[in-house]
Amino acid sequence: MAYFQKDIECMERGEIEKLQLERLKWQVRRIYDNVPMYRERMDNAGVKPEDIKELKDLAKLPFTTKQDLRDYYPFGLLAVPKKDIVRIHASSGTTGKQVVAGYTRKDLDNWSDCFARQLAATGADENSVVQVSYGYGLFTGGLGAHGGAEKLGAMTVPTSSGNTERQIRLMCDLGATHLCCTPSYAMYLAEAIRDHGMKDDIKLKAGIFGAEPWTEEMRRTIEDSLGIKAYDVYGLTEIIGPGVSYECSQQAGMHVCEDMFIPEIINPETGEVLPEGEFGELVFTTITKEGQPLIRYRTRDLCVLNYEPCKCGRTHVRMAKPAGRTDDMLIIRGVNVFPSQIEEVLLKNGDVVSANYQIIVDRENNTDTFDINVERQPEYTGPTDLTEKMLASKLRSQLGIGAKVHLMDYREIERSEGKAKRVIDKRKLHD
Repeated sequence: MAYFQKDIECMERGEIEKLQLERLKWQVRRIYDNVPMYRERMDNAGVKPEDIKELKDLAKLPFTTKQDLRDYYPFGLLAVPKKDIVRIHASSGTTGKQVVAGYTRKDLDNWSDCFARQLAATGADENSVVQVSYGYGLFTGGLGAHGGAEKLGAMTVPTSSGNTERQIRLMCDLGATHLCCTPSYAMYLAEAIRDHGMKDDIKLKAGIFGAEPWTEEMRRTIEDSLGIKAYDVYGLTEIIGPGVSYECSQQAGMHVCEDMFIPEIINPETGEVLPEGEFGELVFTTITKEGQPLIRYRTRDLCVLNYEPCKCGRTHVRMAKPAGRTDDMLIIRGVNVFPSQIEEVLLKNGDVVSANYQIIVDRENNTDTFDINVERQPEYTGPTDLTEKMLASKLRSQLGIGAKVHLMDYREIERSEGKAKRVIDKRKLHD
């Protein structure tokens, strides 16, 4: 079994919690002394740093939201002087003012440890060749994976995203063993490799895919297309980036790096901490981050935590693949719809349709319209109208709401070399 930091990844539960409490106390004192927003909120809640005596006292502390990071943009939540910040990352800002995160040198070192653990869990080592096809820049994906690969001692190939022809050529020429990118770009690469008849020329063993939601059906499609084992990695700019949690060889949930982050599951409506094993919203507290630490950050991701021992030997809690996000959920004609539900149905019919689809929601005469464009497989020649009716029937059964399915020709939907845009909601245009 491959580990990067076995002494940490396989700590006994009691030792993990002892370390977490020590680091939580340190962090709460720091934010109270150095971050005015937290000091004000803690004072309003009647909580002082010395009131944190055990881990369950975390629930006494206020939540942090993405809106807080926008309100205090760009440096209002730093816990260190700006001179100690050596790098800035930022979200895309597509849903509002972008979120900025500051990192100290120690933060970057810890982040590299997180992603190196992920790589080691896939079987990578100093003899591996890691091709990083996430975008580089303000997005955390590229530099996060890059830092982990270098920390592990692997040969690191910083191809970034795009220029697919060159990606494939380098993959073959350099003998890449591990691919890091979004799952939608992995599908795009798989298509291009197949179209060029080069599947036998690649030497990939594993892929680490994240930055966008993907289902178990897409995992199987990617694994079959590329002949690899596909691993999920989780992260977000606000917390640190990819590597907050990661899959091991068991592919039975993502191990949270509990020496750096404390996860909670809360009721998204009430904020109440839910008992172990219950489904709800994922919340993180950073207990080692120096530059921009966050207390009880509401991720909006919906999942469950599993504290049962993992067969891989790692003891850190596992989080299930998020079932959706509270802010990604579509409400169509009064019905809650998650894009992942649609993808699951489509990919169960992978002999008929490809993994490329788009969900288009609009409003006509004060009524929501719900259309799904999906490509047929290049070898599929079945009747379009019957196929559309078949898919629409299966989707209605899964979702409890009717959708109009449009079967498109192969490659008719525009491909993405980064995060795929699966949902187009035009209803706001009418508001």
